[in-house]
Amino acid sequence: MACRPLLTALLAAASSACFCSCSSTTSLADAKVHKTGSGRSQIDNAKYYKVRTTAYSHVEADSLKYGRASAEGGNLQYGMFRSAASDWSVFPLGTVFKIEGLPYTYRIDDYGSALVGTKTIDLYKPDMAGISEWGARNVRIKVIKWGSYGDSLAILGDRVSYPHVRTMVESIRRNLRG
Repeated sequence: MACRPLLTALLAAASSACFCSCSSTTSLADAKVHKTGSGRSQIDNAKYYKVRTTAYSHVEADSLKYGRASAEGGNLQYGMFRSAASDWSVFPLGTVFKIEGLPYTYRIDDYGSALVGTKTIDLYKPDMAGISEWGARNVRIKVIKWGSYGDSLAILGDRVSYPHVRTMVESIRRNLRG
């Protein structure tokens, strides 16, 4: 049992190192898309991004018909691992990130029509109080793993009759062409 304090200290040190102020931060406005193979792309090689975040919930009037289902098809998550929505041509389906100063890990598994054409990330909250509490914030995020444009296109392909989805698909295809 003497190893636990040491292990805890090492994990704390490693996690604080993830948000070292000496790492590069990129504004998404200046970022470029790079192909990494097998349908995966990332915006650039920076580890941190300054992004605008908002919050949404399945209890909002325009979300009621979807219930707790994400665009990916699973349930929206809220715990140490949380759901988030974005324009999938900016942050593709499956992108995993952390917000500096928070212990949670977020994964892009949803999108919203208001996000298309923006670099905003919408964070899932289970109720209206959570939305009000979060508001809109500019935060620094660390991308842990980039999602996949290929996986994004596989889900969006059957939904192109919606103008916002069609816009995302066209943007993803442009990104993939380079």
